[in-house]
Amino acid sequence: MLSRGSFSVRHWWLASVGMLLLAGCGRNEPPALQGAATEPAAAVRQLADYLHKGDLVGFSRAAVPPSTHQALGQAWAEGHSLWPLTGLPLDEHLPGLLEVLAAEDAEAELQRVFKAQFEGQATNLRQTAHSLGMFGAQYVSHQGDYSELQREHYRQLVLGLSRWAGQAPLSDPALAQATIAGLTQAAHSSGLDGAAALQAAGMEPALERLSGLQLAMFEMFARYGLDLRQSLAGLQVGLLQEQGDQALVQVQYTLGEQAVSFKAQMRRIDGRWYMQQNLDDAQRILDAAAQARQLQAPPAAAQGSDDAGTEPAQTDVQDAQMASGP
Repeated sequence: MLSRGSFSVRHWWLASVGMLLLAGCGRNEPPALQGAATEPAAAVRQLADYLHKGDLVGFSRAAVPPSTHQALGQAWAEGHSLWPLTGLPLDEHLPGLLEVLAAEDAEAELQRVFKAQFEGQATNLRQTAHSLGMFGAQYVSHQGDYSELQREHYRQLVLGLSRWAGQAPLSDPALAQATIAGLTQAAHSSGLDGAAALQAAGMEPALERLSGLQLAMFEMFARYGLDLRQSLAGLQVGLLQEQGDQALVQVQYTLGEQAVSFKAQMRRIDGRWYMQQNLDDAQRILDAAAQARQLQAPPAAAQGSDDAGTEPAQTDVQDAQMASGP
């Protein structure tokens, strides 16, 4: 969990990576890849459309089958899930980021932190961005619980962010003031100030209230020279292969000056196509939630066994009393 005193350029970087990974798809009409009109490719573009509009609820419904979506909503309400937010690398920082942005004096405090850590530090910030980019690329390439397809995507994404951040005017006080005001206002408007508030709201209401913060993040990147909407608008999806209920698609987009290209596995369930990564993430969460419920449940079977074991003893006592009576 972040504290306001520890809120630094590193946390801005991690939050930026997280938001971009959530919205790493877009839409437009560039030259289509082969197989762009197929159902698996269309399923990816549908997810992109929801994210492009800031519709996190629509995204969550399209990302997994209805029964899985319902189970994830229950797990969220029980405190066992924050999916789809937990589909992000470095997702543990997002509730803390909300806590910082939604604090009563967040805008003034973050302005103070900016002056202390960012203002006049252009050279240091460029060096930090480069270092974090190298670290991030190495991390997603060799560590973390990512598939090989995920690693290739995330590595390119982190390098693209590093290149952008190395050129962005991160130490500009006027831009910082506008950015901090926009983000804190969006966080306050959401009414969500951390993990507990997210859980209490419920999955779909929380996602709906977070949409404004996602759009504020897009505006933040645009202020600093990364027009995320324009980058997302160039996304292309093509079909590499399809066999039965399995498919492999190619996804391409440009992030600033970095061309990003990755493959994604798709799976058809009840006639609809889903990204395998989303299905796997959801299943891991549901498995963990089921295990947590078992640990939290009272030992009903053991209690029942204990009760059953006491009944004969009570009967024996009654029989003995009757036998010794007059």
